[in-house]
Amino acid sequence: MPYRSAVRASHDAIITIDERLRVLAVNPAVQRMFGCTAAEAVRSEFPRFVAPHLRAELTDTLCRFVENNAPEASLTAAGGLLGMRADGHTFPMEGTISRIDVADPLRPHRFFTMVLRDESKELQLKTELDEWKRRFQLIFDLAPVAMWIADGDKVVFANRACESLFGASDRSQILGKSIYTLLHPSSHLAVMRQVSLTLSGAARAGMVSERIARLDGSEREVEIAIAALPDHGSTTVQMVITDVTQRKEERQQLEQSRHELRRLSASVVEAREEERRRIARELHDELGQRLSALKMDLSTLTHDIHNRAYERRVAAMIDMLDETVASVRRIASDLRPMMLDDLGLNAAIEWLARESAQRMGIEVTVRLGEVDPALDSQASTAVYRMVQEALTNVARHARATDVSIDMRQSGSELVLTVHDNGIGFPSTRRKEGSFGLIGIRERAYLLGGTLDVDNPPGGGGRITVRLPLRHKAAEARAPQLSHVTPP
Repeated sequence: MPYRSAVRASHDAIITIDERLRVLAVNPAVQRMFGCTAAEAVRSEFPRFVAPHLRAELTDTLCRFVENNAPEASLTAAGGLLGMRADGHTFPMEGTISRIDVADPLRPHRFFTMVLRDESKELQLKTELDEWKRRFQLIFDLAPVAMWIADGDKVVFANRACESLFGASDRSQILGKSIYTLLHPSSHLAVMRQVSLTLSGAARAGMVSERIARLDGSEREVEIAIAALPDHGSTTVQMVITDVTQRKEERQQLEQSRHELRRLSASVVEAREEERRRIARELHDELGQRLSALKMDLSTLTHDIHNRAYERRVAAMIDMLDETVASVRRIASDLRPMMLDDLGLNAAIEWLARESAQRMGIEVTVRLGEVDPALDSQASTAVYRMVQEALTNVARHARATDVSIDMRQSGSELVLTVHDNGIGFPSTRRKEGSFGLIGIRERAYLLGGTLDVDNPPGGGGRITVRLPLRHKAAEARAPQLSHVTPP
């Protein structure tokens, strides 16, 4: 019969007893579970299958069940139901008992069937699972950033850092809550969108920068990494929440400090240029004119002196004055070339190229577009100083024999390129920068521009400065090419 086949094939022990608790029949699983033969089990009393200290309690339970004529009940014991094998070893089990009425017109009677299940493996698995849960919780609690797992929109797991981030005194203040009650209202849409993307599989993980609402009502700036947990159901996500409030505040303070430092630097540079302009003008106009007048006075003396020795001394003094005038003009030009103010940027750069070629003993090629109308005085001075510093850098480090200076207008930008045929820039200097390169970069930054340093194909070193034009330029003329060869 199908019923008997099912009983014999069952992995649970099935025992049939009478009203006196005597065993009448067992299935094969009884032999496997309790380590006894069917013959040993039949006609014995059922309490032999439980631990000795539970037999009296279980006997009372079974007797009450028989007396109450209940159809079905669970078998329980204080501390849990324990079975006992023939060798004396006990094991956890659970069971039920059901009444079977036999409708015999001559002698109606009742039987009782118990179904018993060995819970050893289930208990072991539960113990192992609890241990893994404990380890999992410990690992997550050691994490310095807040983490939670949400099923639907409810928080089902949170680590210790979550308590600190949200200002909770206990984890129960977070568990079970909707994640959207813990996020700032302005963050809801972005988080919902990212959660939807991760759960749909469109993105394995995503990051949003938003705000949270702490339990005390304060707000914090956070970055939230969101990832789906497909093994836990289609609505489960994990979120890692990093507090970036202090980082953003420090970044803002650093940016403000940089801005203020560069404003101070710009002010210092402008004041220094103005002082150079004043000193150069005084050297050129005052001292230069006085020395020229002195030379003229000495020159007139030669007509009144008839002593050859005195004539030679006066001639030597005139030569010394010529050298002094030349030195004064050179110093004044180094401080501030007058032609930068009088003739413009292009003329000043061409003069600088000639002076550098003579001093450095190399060829300097200058190609300049007409960009003067697009630059104000401050920008012209900055560009001139950048060319000056670039040429100084070539003289000190490049070992070059040829330098080209190219300045042109490209759209709304001024592009300045200084390219030499020297040894190029070592990678450390390109990264860290020499003082000359730092000066060029800072001047470019103050004008809203950039500096690029590279070693182009073909050799040598190249710096490229890009500056936004401050005013609309007139139609730029074609660049004028000139070569300066050292004498």
